[in-house]
Amino acid sequence: MLDPAAPQLVVNARVLLVSWLPADPDAVAALVPAGLRPHPDRQVFLCQYEVDDESQTSGFGAYSLTYLGVSLADLQPPGGDTPGGWWTHYLASSALVRDYAAARGAPAAAGQTSVEVRRGMLSTQTRAADGTPLIRVRGGVGQTTHVSHSGHHRYVTARDGELLVADYPYVAEPVSPFEIESVEFLAPEHSAYPLRPANPLTIAWGFYAPRLSFAYPGQSAPDGAPPEPVAAGHQVPARRARSGLPSGS
Repeated sequence: MLDPAAPQLVVNARVLLVSWLPADPDAVAALVPAGLRPHPDRQVFLCQYEVDDESQTSGFGAYSLTYLGVSLADLQPPGGDTPGGWWTHYLASSALVRDYAAARGAPAAAGQTSVEVRRGMLSTQTRAADGTPLIRVRGGVGQTTHVSHSGHHRYVTARDGELLVADYPYVAEPVSPFEIESVEFLAPEHSAYPLRPANPLTIAWGFYAPRLSFAYPGQSAPDGAPPEPVAAGHQVPARRARSGLPSGS
């Protein structure tokens, strides 16, 4: 098992990150724990990505991942213009990644994610451990340009009854143009189903990058050390670690 306090680096992952308005805002808000506030319009975010080769990571090996959750109010990352997020689901193909993430408070479970682009059409799918299709996204994508983006994304997890805030640095090469055509939640019995999008689909923000690099930084303080404050109105300890990027859809 990897040391959960150690940093980890991933380079050139193929990444879709997108946010939408939900079909059931009250159900989405109910998934946010006490001490946090959902975004006013109850935005949901989804990230699906693949890492094709072990040479692209500092210790994870090749893997695929889907994480899903609720955007939060007043919890933006340093210099960021997208909301922080509460992870409700974290489905990784690698047991090594799952154990590492679970030790940091992520709701890690087994799952498989595919991200494919053919003739300018993006198609992604997330499956449960038993192969059941859970989420499918389709859209149109262009080419990368000379423009890259960098910064941090902020996510919140819970470990041993404590809320942890982590900032994940990234560098990404998003494509242009980019358009999401459909987001389908395929398993009404699954716990992710309350996060499905409204009809008609309303995209808040998103991007696709065939090359995105990010880090899970080392923990900023040992267990028991005094946490630094995050934002006014939140009694949430701050820690560090993770990645993403907004690019208008």
